[in-house]
Amino acid sequence: MRLLVLLGGLVGLIATGAFAHDRFGNPNWIANGHFTSPIDGSHCCGEADCFEIPASDVQETGGGYLLIRSGEVVPAREVQPSRDGNYWRCKKPDGSRRCFFAPPGAV
Repeated sequence: MRLLVLLGGLVGLIATGAFAHDRFGNPNWIANGHFTSPIDGSHCCGEADCFEIPASDVQETGGGYLLIRSGEVVPAREVQPSRDGNYWRCKKPDGSRRCFFAPPGAV
């Protein structure tokens, strides 16, 4: 009986989205949203492709965003709205940017 209660609770957590990331650490809304790169049309998300960037490491510029630690500039035309209100960068296997997400209203 206890096992059934535990399993029922686990199913409830999954159904309500309490697990915010998939098994690779990507946020579910990117992994399941079928987002594509505005650069080349490839899918934004795969195994360990996306990571969150702290807001303190992002600076809005006149034409997009500066990622302070790397010095990378993301043009505004390549920015997509973030569904969780955080900054995210998805990369290709070579490390170059595939997708960039910014909080709504910041785009």
